[in-house]
Amino acid sequence: MRGYATMCAAGLLAAAGAVLCTPTTTQGNSSSDPYAALPSSIDLTGVVRDFRERSASGGHPDFERAPTGGFGHYMNMVADQLDADGKPQFRSTGTLVGTQWRDSSGRNVISPRSYISARSGDTNGSLNASKIGALTTEANFREWFRDVAGKNVSKQQTLRLVRQAGTNVYTFDDRQDAGFMNRGGFFPVNGELFGNSGGGGLANTNYHFTFELETEFEYKANSGQTFRFTGDDDVWVFIDGKLVIDLGGVHGAISQVIELDRLNWLQDGKSYKLKFFFAERHRTQSNFRIETTMQMRTVQPPATSALYD
Repeated sequence: MRGYATMCAAGLLAAAGAVLCTPTTTQGNSSSDPYAALPSSIDLTGVVRDFRERSASGGHPDFERAPTGGFGHYMNMVADQLDADGKPQFRSTGTLVGTQWRDSSGRNVISPRSYISARSGDTNGSLNASKIGALTTEANFREWFRDVAGKNVSKQQTLRLVRQAGTNVYTFDDRQDAGFMNRGGFFPVNGELFGNSGGGGLANTNYHFTFELETEFEYKANSGQTFRFTGDDDVWVFIDGKLVIDLGGVHGAISQVIELDRLNWLQDGKSYKLKFFFAERHRTQSNFRIETTMQMRTVQPPATSALYD
């Protein structure tokens, strides 16, 4: 993946010095491919923030900490709307999911929201109200996706989403991406920033970090646009500032999907922002797969603070 970041860095620079990455323009070349006119891949650039685990000097309390209610998928850790800085807002320490909410195809979806239209065949899940606590405090959570001197170090990171042959589906999968296949998972800062975590899990691996990505897309009504994430640990996705995927907690790989045609305020032909927030907080695994039919482009990434230590 270092090659992709270098390629983006060689591109146009914004006035503030951040990299602007746009979809690649390589076209498919198969006459039997109905989507051959689409780009063969899309490069999206975000920001990785590296943390020390809680037991280390200067460590963050939420990293390498067993959730109070136990490991698993937690909902309701963040509010339904981004804050004034465009960051997730703390809602609660989270409640453990007992059973998943699903659509008629059996895919996991977010629990009902007034701004997400229900469909026939949707089934309700449940929360385990006795098991709460997947993070510590609101103040500590604010540091996850902000540069904080002494608490984290940041760098830009580019992901390449590849169009699947004969389809309009773009994927990034750490198990298939050339930059990550030999790392054993989604580990973008091995040997960088604060350095590797040590201890259990894979050797020479940096396990404690967050990743933030801001993109833009055009909504095309009734075209079947979807965004799906599979992985661990915490993941939240917001479209136009509203929460549409809620995969909080320290857990194994879990999927959730959002169909854009369910978002009842979107207008055909208008552009909207998608913001993606990810945290890896516990050693042993880091799984990361995006699958989407949206043609996204990077919005200017936040400035990074690699000299913070």
